[in-house]
Amino acid sequence: MGKIDQTYMWKVGQAVRAKRVESEIPLDPFTAGVYVATMMATVQTLREKGHPYSEICNESIIEAVDSLNPYMHARGVAFMVDNCSYTARLGSRKWAPRFDYILEQQAFVAIDNKEPGDKDVFAGFLSDPVHAALAACSEMRPAVDIFVGGEGSDVGVGAGGARTEYRSTVAKETAGTAA
Repeated sequence: MGKIDQTYMWKVGQAVRAKRVESEIPLDPFTAGVYVATMMATVQTLREKGHPYSEICNESIIEAVDSLNPYMHARGVAFMVDNCSYTARLGSRKWAPRFDYILEQQAFVAIDNKEPGDKDVFAGFLSDPVHAALAACSEMRPAVDIFVGGEGSDVGVGAGGARTEYRSTVAKETAGTAA
């Protein structure tokens, strides 16, 4: 499976991360809305498939906030994806073009045409039962502070020190002395 960060788009992301000043990163309302809509689509899909709220909250929202977001912020989505399970890497490659199509051909076009948002969809978001489930989950979880080193860094807890190869450290060390 090839790496996904070799095209121009991914290289731009790497350059942007290298130059950014953390305290000056703006919050773009459209980007935030797309992110929340994506999270809610995940929540709705899991609920429709019969998953319990504890799993819905953990597998979508909590995992994103505690692990995936810091990973993407520090090293980009390509690094995050390429350090996930084989199944997740395949899934991201399968769904990325579909997600891109929905954004480029539907969402961006609607925004460019100044089409009003669907008030019923927004009301459904505000009244969704996942909010109460997340509130209950957040009361039970400890404070989490994840640090992920930036580009080229192997510093960090968990995600920051993630392996980029599959051979164990012991096997590499043994191979060097076994000749």
